[in-house]
Amino acid sequence: MVSGRRVLSMVYAVVVYLFLLAPILVILLSSLTTTNYIVFPPRGLTLRWYGELFAHHPEFISSLWLSIAVAVGTAVGCTVFGTLAALALHRYPVPGKGIWNALFASPLLIPSVVLGIALLQWYSTLGIAASSWSLIIGHFIIAFPYVVRLVMARLQEFQSSHVERAAANLGASPVQVFWKVTLPLIRSGMMAGAVFAFVTSFDDLTVALFVVSTDVQTLPVRLFNYMQYNYDPVVTAISSVMVLLSLVMMIAMERVIGIGQAFGVSKTHTTKRGTVHAH
Repeated sequence: MVSGRRVLSMVYAVVVYLFLLAPILVILLSSLTTTNYIVFPPRGLTLRWYGELFAHHPEFISSLWLSIAVAVGTAVGCTVFGTLAALALHRYPVPGKGIWNALFASPLLIPSVVLGIALLQWYSTLGIAASSWSLIIGHFIIAFPYVVRLVMARLQEFQSSHVERAAANLGASPVQVFWKVTLPLIRSGMMAGAVFAFVTSFDDLTVALFVVSTDVQTLPVRLFNYMQYNYDPVVTAISSVMVLLSLVMMIAMERVIGIGQAFGVSKTHTTKRGTVHAH
């Protein structure tokens, strides 16, 4: 009975994974077609459209580098300020802590279209022109909550305050306590938040669509505008590049800290008497 349930669970997991990955596989395979239009299954296999992308569409390459730069800036800013916010809310008696928690989580509840319109109106009022910095500010707002939540989850998982007090009692300065005790404990949450901030910024279309210009366009916006007049395999080629870059980021996070550790998932060991959870 147990083995039968295990087999059914494995089959169910495989079916779910295939369902989720099927659209991505369709995009990847469609980018290899030899035809001048998108078709699946692909008719023949070729890397021609990737060559077309890099040889005849420099605007996509410039938008790719802009998206990477904006995503890196967003990830760095969100990681620094999100970590400081999480530490403040978790460690110190901040007045109106519940209000601050709700405020930091509000970008997750506000529709992206509404947020994009609000940023457009705000930038217009202040006279801020479209630039990489205006994009970073917009993406900072939507990615900031991920860093705060992930770092706070790590702080709540470990009773790090006891370790910090022990280090302080042994003569460590506040700076040494932070760098040698606090930071290693929350590092995985910080890195996971940074990766989420990067991917959120890199893949964003809705907010960026309202704050870009003809000269400053991220890759998703460039692709969206291109698809209004063209629908050739170049579309699937650039989409595949975006998917592969996001996949590389997730693999890097898994290699460095592990997906389970990043989200505070404990390892589970089963014994004859029951289940034991260990970090």
